[in-house]
Amino acid sequence: MIRLSVNVNKVATLRNSRGGHAPSVLEAVDVCVAAGAPGITVHPRADRRHITPDDVRDIARRLRERAPGVEYNIEGDPRPELLALVEEVRPTQSTLVPVVPGEITSQAGWQPGATTERMPVVIERLHARGVRVSLFVDAVPDPIRWAASVGADRVELYTEPFARAFERGVDEGRRSFARYVEAAQLAHTLGVGVNAGHDLDLSNLVLFRELPFLDEVSIGHAIISRAVFVGLATVVREYLQVL
Repeated sequence: MIRLSVNVNKVATLRNSRGGHAPSVLEAVDVCVAAGAPGITVHPRADRRHITPDDVRDIARRLRERAPGVEYNIEGDPRPELLALVEEVRPTQSTLVPVVPGEITSQAGWQPGATTERMPVVIERLHARGVRVSLFVDAVPDPIRWAASVGADRVELYTEPFARAFERGVDEGRRSFARYVEAAQLAHTLGVGVNAGHDLDLSNLVLFRELPFLDEVSIGHAIISRAVFVGLATVVREYLQVL
């Protein structure tokens, strides 16, 4: 079964827009877990516009106490503050994502070069704390080969290009999907696990769930957006059924 990791960032975004504690991120985590979600994802950004370091710690504590079998995934760029937080919390997985100043959301995967020279050291550091490491990459060969060469356990394939293609029609979606199949097969050949995320939803997952060797999808915006109308537990169960 493909594992679903629910990204709860948008719950924190709504909370922070008013201040205070409502809606509760911890309550959102509880609802997702009770509905059967096998994973929870957060992305604490440097500007703290949604998930904060305290949220990261509180969620880790909640999962340890109430749902030790649920995987915890902390996303982010490998800045010192983030790495220290991951070392402190020791989640199941850390997904390292390149961040462009001022971006609304992630725009592309890692590209091998000067900005990634320290990645082997970063990965070794997180491995020393028992954390599985996934690298956010585009679905093309060079970044996947690079991820394998620096010791990543998994890659997370950046799926916005697939989602946009799918919106333009099923045929175009299938042509885009074929490139992801090749990327997943390459990762598997290199001994690297396959995750995926970004703009996946109930419609395009019907195709994307066919991706070979797919371990996990991380989904936040689409889940929280639909939950506004039908409820979070209902939506989590819908996604689990599709997967």
